[in-house]
Formats: sequence, structure tokens, C-alpha cells
Amino acid sequence: MKITFSKLREGLGQYQFELRHLTVLFIILIFFQVIVSFVHKFSLQKILVNTQEWYQQDSAERMANLTTTSLELLLESRSKNESLQQYEITKIIQDLNIILSQQYLNQSVQEICLLIAVDSNIIAIDDGHVLYEYVFNEKKILPSSSWSHDEAVGMYATMKDDFQAKEQIQTVVSERQIFHTFVPFVPRGEFSGAVYMKITPDFRMITNEMISAYDETSITYSALIFFGLLAMFYISTYTLRERNRAQHRLFDEQKRHLAEQINIANELLFTKRIYHTHHKAEKIMGFIKEDLRVLRPDNIDAIKMRINKYANFIARVIYDMKWYDPPVQTIRSGIFKTNLNDVLSFLVQYVFKRISLGSDTNKFILQLDENVPIANINEFVVWEVFEPIIQNCVEHAGSNEVVVTIKTEFNVHTQQTKVIIMDNGVGIEPWLLEKDAQGQKNIFLEHTSTKPTIGKQHSGYGCYIAHEIAQQRCGWELDADNGPEHGAVFTFTIPNAKI
Repeated sequence: MKITFSKLREGLGQYQFELRHLTVLFIILIFFQVIVSFVHKFSLQKILVNTQEWYQQDSAERMANLTTTSLELLLESRSKNESLQQYEITKIIQDLNIILSQQYLNQSVQEICLLIAVDSNIIAIDDGHVLYEYVFNEKKILPSSSWSHDEAVGMYATMKDDFQAKEQIQTVVSERQIFHTFVPFVPRGEFSGAVYMKITPDFRMITNEMISAYDETSITYSALIFFGLLAMFYISTYTLRERNRAQHRLFDEQKRHLAEQINIANELLFTKRIYHTHHKAEKIMGFIKEDLRVLRPDNIDAIKMRINKYANFIARVIYDMKWYDPPVQTIRSGIFKTNLNDVLSFLVQYVFKRISLGSDTNKFILQLDENVPIANINEFVVWEVFEPIIQNCVEHAGSNEVVVTIKTEFNVHTQQTKVIIMDNGVGIEPWLLEKDAQGQKNIFLEHTSTKPTIGKQHSGYGCYIAHEIAQQRCGWELDADNGPEHGAVFTFTIPNAKI
């Protein structure tokens, strides 16, 4: 159970409830409460109406049965053949009239009579004298009733046979809750007819009082729920506002912290890049000093050209020390007309061959396509891109006789230039060619190297900086793979973009 509750809480915790969500929830709860109140009221009203109808019918039948019983008991108190004095006859007739008339004192009783069948006719009797003459003197010709009982006579005529066979109380309910009750009239055990009563019991006052009481209770209950929800809504909105303020402050703090981290990371990157190029600048300065020592009249032009190139590279290194994000116009511009073949040739001839001068362990093969177009990239930025890759091939080939092949080719159809730098070494280890979550190969990540890291904190930075400059600043693509036979292959894809 605890595990399930924890999972539910974690599932809900990922959603952020805002004020609009609470408002919609609040409106829905109030709407449902109103619907429940109306449904409950209608259900209660239906129950009350059904109960009222049942009770009205039962009340009408009890009243009619009591009246019939009273008549039967009064008539059975005297025998037909008994000789009665006039005052006794008057007393019986008076009692019969009282029983028949006193029911009208109840406002719900609208009509009462005794229905008897004389020959083929049904006669309605509502007078005590007529009833006495029929019962005790057995007269068949009776005077007409002072009231019209045609409706009762018609209804009794339709049910007479079934009513006489069952001798049970029957009630016919008409519209407006009018109850026509027929009670078997059986004086001295002989079926003589039916006592008819038309009753309209009215219990609307009780029903209205109950509905009114329920309305008061429902309104009170709904008001309590409404104010309770309103209080919860206020507390929740206040809490959410406080949470939002705290979140905004937290976001602002995280934003400042993130900006500080970015600045620190950029400054650290800038420092590492300067450190990486610093020893290269030291190497170039050594070349300049060496050229100055061997300066003669017959080689002054060649040495001047080399020193100029070296000096410009040193100037670029010093320029990069100004900021870690130089303006784009100092890298790519229409004023730069760089011949990629010349840059590669100069790097091989006057940088890498001078380092390995007097050694046969490093060999360089240049296969340069003369159709390669001019690149609108600063020459010494191109130098910063190609030099680390060539250096990587020399250092990591793992062979006694390193052969580095540099090839350029231009595709007329795709208008793309490819610069391929490859060696004859052992190749790149498979784990370095795997990609991370962003699709970047490990060989181009910072601090990724196969060199021992002890005492070499800046190892694994050459391919990283070459990749960053090529893709982020020059707009080139750089990929690394192993050749079909052996050795590492680095491929630059350069679009022929005119600036």
C-alpha cells in the first residue's frame, strides 16, 4: 500500500497545478454539487408523491370501510320482522342520515351513496329514510336521489359482476388524485350492493413542508460546501502564488548561476585553448630563430616568406588571447582568399618536416586537387584546424614508419571540397568512434585521449579544438573513422559557400 501511494504521489508530482486548473476544478465541484442537490430533491419528491398516493388511497379506503361497517352494524341492530315503535323508526332513520351526512364534514369527501341493484337497474341511495324503506320494508320502487350520482352508477355498472364475485374493496383513481372507492355492502351476510365514496385527500401541505425543509437543508449544506470550497480555493491559490514566487526566485537564481557557470566554462575553455596554442607558438618561435641564424643573401626571399607566415601565426595566437569568442568577421569574410592546398603544403613542408628533420620515421604524401576553390576563411584559422589533426596522425599512428597522406578533392556536382588526412597506423580505437547522446563521436570530446593522463592534464584537446573551430566557426563538417585496411581517416567536408 505504501509503495502504491508513493508511486501515485510521484506520478502526480510531475504535474504542475496552476490557478486555472484549480479554478476549473472549483467550478466543476460546484456544478456537480448543484446537480446532486437537484437529483436528490427530485428523487425525494418522487418518493413523497408515491408515498402520498399510497397513503391517500389507504386513507380513503379506511374511511369508506368504516362508513360501510357503521351502516351494516346499525341495520343489523334491528330485525326485519321486529315490530318497531314510531320513535324507534325515526331514531334509526336519523342515525342513518347522520352516518351518511357526517362524512361530508371531512373536506376531502365529495360524494357518498349506497349503490343497489333493483331488477336490472342500479339505484343510488343517499337518504336514511329511503335506505330504511329498502332494507326493512323491502320496497323496490324508490324515489330518486336529490343529488346526481350518474358517474358512480356508471362506474359501478362496469364492475358490478366482478365486484360481486370478489366482494373486495376496489378503488378507481382518476386524475387530480380523486379516489372512487367501492366497499361491498353486506348487511346480515347478504350482498346487497356497494357503498360508494368519492374522496380527494389532500396532503400537499405535508409534502410542501417536507420539500421546504429539504430545500433549507440542501441550501445550508450547499452553502457550507461552497464556502468550504471557496476557503480551500483561496488557500490553494495563495499557496500556488507563493510557490510561483518561490519558483521564479529559484529560476532567477538558477539563471544567474547558470550564466556564471557558462562564463566560467567559457573562460576555462579560453584558457585551455591558449595553453594549447602556446606551446605551438613556442615551436614556431624556434623556427623563426633558426631561420634568422641561417639567413644568407641567397635564401633571404624564402626565409622572409616563411618568417612572415610564422609571424602571422604568432599574431593570430596573440589575437586569440584577447577573448574566447572572437567576432565572426575575423574568421569568415570575403576579404579572406585562402588556398587550402597552399596551407596544407606549408604545414607539411615548413612545420612537420622541420620537426622530423633528419628522421625517416615520418613521411608525408600530398595528393592535392588543383580545382579546389578558394576558401573565405582566415588562413591561420585554417592552420589551427588542420595542424592538430595532422599532429594526431603523427603521434597516434603507433607505427615505426608513419606515412601521413593528405588529399584534397573537389566535387563539381555537389560543389563540395573534401580534405582527407589519413595515416598508416593502427587506427582509432572503436570506443572513440562511438557516439554520445548528442550524436557526437567520443574522439571529438574534451579530455578524450588514449595517452596516459598522468602529468598531462591537457591531453585529448587537439581533436576537440579542431572539431569546435571547424564546425562552430568555419561551418565545416569533420568526421573520423578507420580506413578500409588500417589507419585513421579524418575527413573535412567544406561547402563552396561564396561570401
